[in-house]
Amino acid sequence: MAHHAERVLSVLRDGPLPSLSPALSPVAASWRRCLTQHRLDPENRKPPETLTGSELRDAREQLGGLLVAAQDNLDALFQAVGDAGCCVLLTNADGVPVDRRGMAGDDAVFRRWGLWEGAVWSEAREGTNGIGTCIAEQRVLTIHRDQHFHTRNIGLSCTVAPLFDPAGRLAGALDVSSCRPGLDGLTGLVERAVTDAARRIEARAFRETFPHARIVLLPETGAERASAPMLAVDGDDLVIGATRAARLSLKLTDEALRRGLPSPDRSADLDGAERAAVRRALSQAGGNVSAAAALLGLSRATLHRRMKRLDLTRDREFH
Repeated sequence: MAHHAERVLSVLRDGPLPSLSPALSPVAASWRRCLTQHRLDPENRKPPETLTGSELRDAREQLGGLLVAAQDNLDALFQAVGDAGCCVLLTNADGVPVDRRGMAGDDAVFRRWGLWEGAVWSEAREGTNGIGTCIAEQRVLTIHRDQHFHTRNIGLSCTVAPLFDPAGRLAGALDVSSCRPGLDGLTGLVERAVTDAARRIEARAFRETFPHARIVLLPETGAERASAPMLAVDGDDLVIGATRAARLSLKLTDEALRRGLPSPDRSADLDGAERAAVRRALSQAGGNVSAAAALLGLSRATLHRRMKRLDLTRDREFH
């Protein structure tokens, strides 16, 4: 602890330390932000600021459907990590925990550390830490012990995934924190558990936001680990909603969605979709082209041209 503040300050004075591997360069970048942008002191020993009761209620309300969608997943995640001395925190976009799970026997310890509802863990207030730095960088990460900015936090290990709302906006974070030593070898397992839980929360909130839509799952691209690539499609096969990962994968904007976008699971094979629609109409019309054209809202001549293009004229006798 005596040398931690000097180690942090040396990043500003001398650049990244040789002891910081390339994988830890984001930690050095965060330390630099804390020193130059946020003007924080690594030796500051004040506990995190805490919201008032009314401010905490407002923070909970801002999470809306995500808070409801998170409940079962918070329970499941805590069941997976609680015996290892971890607590689970759900925060808003300002880094404030609004819900938590923890062992009653550990509550006093976590309260002293500030890992409690209402504490402000933004990077601007608390320096490099799992919650605040995850929100600042919008990615899954672990801040382990002396990677924290403030000396008083170097006993913590925090693994966090960002949470995005059904409109693809950053809404908060899901955190697993521990103040016990000996968890170094479990970081990968905890990171996967947190990431999977974040994806389930986002997916559930997305489905509940579009209860009458068809949900289309897109191929994974790796662009956003903590977000499931999902689209909500209405009865006219137009996309009406997209998760964060889907927006990144398809380069979607709110404006594109407002204008109307055909669902890729239909537009990927337009001829196949059109062929199926024409065949259904002909079947319903008993092979009568004029009646089928009326069902499709087309003229008889237009339907004949489409049937020829789709090679349907030889399938059966139409009249």
